[in-house]
Amino acid sequence: MAYPLGTPYSGSAPSPAYSGTFIPEIWSGKMLEKFYDATVIGAIANTSWEGEIKNQGDKVKIRTKPTISIASYSADQALAVTRPSSNVIDLLIDKGYYWNTVLDDVMEVQSDLNQMSMWADDASEQMKIQIDTEVLAAMVTQHATADTGSVNRGATAGRLSANINLGVVGTTAVIIKPSGANGTTEINAIDFILNMGQVLDEQNIPETGRWIVIPAWYSTRLKKSDLRDASLTGDATSLLRNGRLGMIDRFTIYSSNLLPVASGRTTIYAGHSHGMTFASQLSKVETLRAESTFGTLLRGLQVYGRQVVDYRAIAVGCVQPG
Repeated sequence: MAYPLGTPYSGSAPSPAYSGTFIPEIWSGKMLEKFYDATVIGAIANTSWEGEIKNQGDKVKIRTKPTISIASYSADQALAVTRPSSNVIDLLIDKGYYWNTVLDDVMEVQSDLNQMSMWADDASEQMKIQIDTEVLAAMVTQHATADTGSVNRGATAGRLSANINLGVVGTTAVIIKPSGANGTTEINAIDFILNMGQVLDEQNIPETGRWIVIPAWYSTRLKKSDLRDASLTGDATSLLRNGRLGMIDRFTIYSSNLLPVASGRTTIYAGHSHGMTFASQLSKVETLRAESTFGTLLRGLQVYGRQVVDYRAIAVGCVQPG
């Protein structure tokens, strides 16, 4: 039946299954950029023994230099004989993480992206974040159990001065004041870094190669401090212009969101790469056919060990924003 032009159609709508009318879905060929937490262990720890590990459960015996006793001398005296001995530190390769993913054959055929490569890249980044988080949390635990490192932490830090307040992890934090704030219980962001430098100075730690790891809010305190004046750091441009913290009092500044935080108190570290060793080995990365489905498995295993080998070379602070 023919209808005059402009006459509205009053019949029932056609079935979508037979009408051929549908709204297609268009998948973008570009993936949304993913951002990751910055990792710092590779920059602050040494890897002197990384080549000696093989598989998870290995143990590396680290030998330390002995301390030679010096005695006074007078003519005709009998010389006392000493037999130097040194401690042996065990680096246990007893930590491990893995990933295990499957890409179904149907999804691989229908996708216009190389999903396997994309997943491998993301797994690598997630692995670094996981390991950094674990190592940074373990550093404070190892340091707290060492008597030799007690003068590098706490409210009475300093091998010689014993009056530097670095805060007590888990109990009392040093309050880092905002720029221009007043208060006898607060300290300037720069002054606290200088105090950590003094702690390492009193332990005769080399000045070159020092580092400090701080949270993002601490970085903001520094950028709002007098370091805005480029002449104070010797840089051509100020911190606010180039966004780089650079070096302060012989420390290379690293910012990390993976530092341990409890009740608003953040544990921060300053030290030298000599103090911390890290050994990692990606033992297995493989692809294989899945047993229970039509697809390809991508899985990986990474084993590693971490150990504070010289507690004198690491200072531990506990801070919170004022």
